[in-house]
Amino acid sequence: MPMFDLPVEELRSYRPEVAEPADFDAFWAQTLAETRSHALALEAVPVETGLSLVEVHDVTFAGFGGQPIKAWLTRPAGAREDLPVVVEYQGYGGGRGLPHERLTWAAAGYAHLFMDTRGQGSTWGSGGDTPDTTGSGPQTPGVMTRGILDPEQHYYRRLFTDAVRAVEAARELPGTDATRVAVCGGSQGGGISIAVAGLVPDLVGVMPDVPFLCHIRRATEITDNDPYGEVVRYLSVHRGHVDAAFRTLSYIDGANFARRARADALFSVALMDLTCPPSTVYTAYNRWADLLPAGAARPSTEIVEYPFNQHEGGQAHQVGRQIRWLAERV
Repeated sequence: MPMFDLPVEELRSYRPEVAEPADFDAFWAQTLAETRSHALALEAVPVETGLSLVEVHDVTFAGFGGQPIKAWLTRPAGAREDLPVVVEYQGYGGGRGLPHERLTWAAAGYAHLFMDTRGQGSTWGSGGDTPDTTGSGPQTPGVMTRGILDPEQHYYRRLFTDAVRAVEAARELPGTDATRVAVCGGSQGGGISIAVAGLVPDLVGVMPDVPFLCHIRRATEITDNDPYGEVVRYLSVHRGHVDAAFRTLSYIDGANFARRARADALFSVALMDLTCPPSTVYTAYNRWADLLPAGAARPSTEIVEYPFNQHEGGQAHQVGRQIRWLAERV
């Protein structure tokens, strides 16, 4: 696959206008306030995994609407001090899987909370355990068009709220340092981490890897790869829903959350990525902390380019960069 998007010199300064609803902040403030009216209902049950160097807990907390969300908490075995925490979000279609599958952050000395993804976990990987109990109108297969005609009903309103609550859960878990929480994820997980960065003001770091859900309108116009292809197929059938659909999607667009971010960020982008086109990633990156209050210290931002990769991006190479980058901040 050759490079298909803008020349890299243009990408590095690409700052397009992105539709943003006037009530964006009020919408999310109300959403989180409604969810926080429910108790966090945090539970962490030890799990026997046969692993001697890490401890694993099966975590449940109340996400959107008080609905139970699952996660795995993994820590270095025998750690006595309160540890910094990495909250990680999963890619599209995957779930939290099995507790022995993700050990990197615990091996690096962190507590690691890996959130399950409601209603997903049955497309690839080792499965998920959290249902999406809220219905919606007609949709294409997948979750991109679930509730697409109403921002209050859209799937990602629920998932992003779960993700914020995961940070709150991480801060309440025993043996964690509430002042040192970072978030990360690849693809959909990267998009979720950007949303959380725009909704949680005091993270120590954000690590979006080839992130999804950024400049969604442009993505649907330059690629038909799924998951963006779900929106294209829906609108090819529901021809009169274009304006309503993109209005809803503007409430979940990472480009709008990025403007509100405050934390240091380490992005990655793959320049041959047809799933999350590089111009959409750069849209979020170049708008990072645009709404920073006057006089506030500007966060550090860095983006790693993988010129000859598609959506796999840097994989283990990027994880190694993340480990070194986050160590400088905690």
